[in-house]
Amino acid sequence: MRIIEVFHSVQGEGPQTGVRTTFVRTARCNLRCSWCDTTYSFGPGRERSIASILRTVARNRTRNVCLTGGEPLLQRESLELVRRLDERGVITVIETGGSLDVGPFATIPHAILSVDVKCPSSRMDGRNRWSNLDRLRPQDVIKFVVQDRPDYLYAKRVVRRYRGPATIVFQPVWGTDAGRLADWVLADRLDVRVMLQEHKLLWGDVPGR
Repeated sequence: MRIIEVFHSVQGEGPQTGVRTTFVRTARCNLRCSWCDTTYSFGPGRERSIASILRTVARNRTRNVCLTGGEPLLQRESLELVRRLDERGVITVIETGGSLDVGPFATIPHAILSVDVKCPSSRMDGRNRWSNLDRLRPQDVIKFVVQDRPDYLYAKRVVRRYRGPATIVFQPVWGTDAGRLADWVLADRLDVRVMLQEHKLLWGDVPGR
C-alpha cells in the first residue's frame, strides 16, 4: 500500500470521537476540496505491506483503526487490510470522500463507513456518488462538511430525503462559526449530530495528530 503516515492518536471526528486509535493515512486523492486540510496526502507516499501495518496496530494495542487519506478506496489493498483487521476483532473506520463505490466495504462486519457528501463550497459536489447512501448500515456515518449557509441548505435537502439508518454528522469547516451551524440545526429541528474536530482542539492543525 502507498502510505503517507501511520500514527497513534485519538479519533477526532464522528461518533467515535475520543477513542484511542491507530490511523493509517493512505497516499493520493481523486478529489480537490477547496477547504482540504490534508493536502500533504496528495503525494505518492511510500510503500508499506499490510503485514507491517498490522504489526504497528498490534504494537499500539488499539482495538480501533481509522483508514483515511487521501482517498483510501483508490488503493486495492485497502479492502484486504480492513478484512484482516476485522478477522482480529479490530473496528476500522473508513473515511472516504464519497465519490467511489463503498459496496465491498459494507460487507465487513466490524467496519464503519464514514462517507462524505460534498457540499457546494468544496467545489466537488458534482462528484457525489449517491448510490453509496443506499449501502450504509446503522453503524455507518454520512458526513457533511459545512462552510456557509448555502452548504447548510444543500445538506438539509439531502437529509430531508434520506431514509436510511446511518448516523448523520454536520461538521463545520475548521475556523468557521460552529455555533452558527448549531443554531441552524436547532432552528430546523434536524436530527443530526453537530461535531467539531477534537484533534484540532487538542493539538491544533498539526499533521500526525
